[in-house]
Amino acid sequence: MKKLLLPVLILCMTTLNSQTPCENGLAGQYPCNGYDLQVFIPCTDFDASNANDSWGWTDPEDGTEYALVGLDNGTAFLDISDPVNPTYLGKLPTHTTSSLWRDVKVYNNYAFVVSEAGGHGIQVFDLTRLRDVANPPETFTEDAHYGGFGGAHNIVINEQTGYAYGVGADFSGGAHFVNIQDPLNPVGEGGYSGSGYTHDAQVVVYDGPDSDHTGKEIYIGSNEDFVTIVDVTDKSNPQLISNVLYSNTSYTHQGWFTEDLTYFIMGDEIDELDFGFDTRNIIFDFTDLDNPELAFEYTGPTSATDHNGYVKGDKFYLANYKAGMRVVDISDIANGNMTETGYFDVFIYGNSAGYDGAWNVYPYFESGNILISSLKYSSPDYVPGFYLVKSSTLSVDDNSLSNFSLYPNPSINSVELNSTNTPISEISIYDLSGKLLLSKKYNSEININLNISNLASGIYLLKINNKKSIKLIKN
Repeated sequence: MKKLLLPVLILCMTTLNSQTPCENGLAGQYPCNGYDLQVFIPCTDFDASNANDSWGWTDPEDGTEYALVGLDNGTAFLDISDPVNPTYLGKLPTHTTSSLWRDVKVYNNYAFVVSEAGGHGIQVFDLTRLRDVANPPETFTEDAHYGGFGGAHNIVINEQTGYAYGVGADFSGGAHFVNIQDPLNPVGEGGYSGSGYTHDAQVVVYDGPDSDHTGKEIYIGSNEDFVTIVDVTDKSNPQLISNVLYSNTSYTHQGWFTEDLTYFIMGDEIDELDFGFDTRNIIFDFTDLDNPELAFEYTGPTSATDHNGYVKGDKFYLANYKAGMRVVDISDIANGNMTETGYFDVFIYGNSAGYDGAWNVYPYFESGNILISSLKYSSPDYVPGFYLVKSSTLSVDDNSLSNFSLYPNPSINSVELNSTNTPISEISIYDLSGKLLLSKKYNSEININLNISNLASGIYLLKINNKKSIKLIKN
């Protein structure tokens, strides 16, 4: 969210809604299409006035899913293994003072939290502590702290390299580089100021279509007035690759790559208010990083303001403030086509432009649970908090898929998957972040030998017929 002067916030009411299917366009009081409400928890249950950013963590030991919810006065942690009855495990209070702006990301079983509160720096929290909470909710303490900068708007983490990037802090508001390979001992390694203030960013080890940059660590910054592309491989000498502009610019806010790193879907947060647009996302063609191009613009079905958006597979999940979470099919993005296929609206008072409603959405849980955190800005009746939703098609148990066996499990090289009564037409393997690693089609087979020798040691989810998931352990 762009920094704005907020009115006095009214504390949200205590309420709890759970396990409410989307029927005839409503899940209880919430407008919906294709997504059921698992649970809603208001911010007062966290002893907070407002919610902001959010993220997720999946325990690599047992696959337990946890929600990390940013609050005005700290960060809440919830065990969502029972998504209808999640357990509020406790809160990590803010390092200094309260602030509406808080951001949290995860690396190597640690949460890294920043805030615009003065002197906040980075809080580091060991997420494995959540395994053994005896008397929830607890008041947690940080396990480490990085004070190389004070307030920051966002933190970006490249999990492949073990670097965090504080943005909206120092270096003219650009990127502050922090080596977090040893999470409890973060080390500052300079920064990049050449493109000015960065509001949000994505950093990847590049393996996209532009072979000139293969293997480089590439930083894509949403910089208020333009998108910047920077090579940050050498932290001591970051190099600007290119900048890209677009028309009707109000506030270049946040964006995300498609999984093949060809397209970048960017949101301008203020254009709906300034120009009267319906929800607008700008799609850039990044086939050539040195010469990025505007591909097309996507216009949503409401006038609501867009905020954070993320890509998972062929879907774009958008936190769309007063229009809630919107889910957009991007499978035909190469031909300039994006189509909304579903939504869950957390704001029941209309879909106009403005800043009440869905701040963030986290769609990467392998279970299919989707986390939505919501903000109260100016609507006196709105109750902000934490929502957990799920696709209606994924929420229905399919008893016909109950008779499968997988052995040996754990395994080193291969596993046998057998079914007693359901033909197998498709198998997919995902890591615990939700990334698709392998997908195979079959001709209605009952017995399948699956080679897993190329997988690294760890825990995976094997999905059968895109419905039933089985835990797979590779030694």
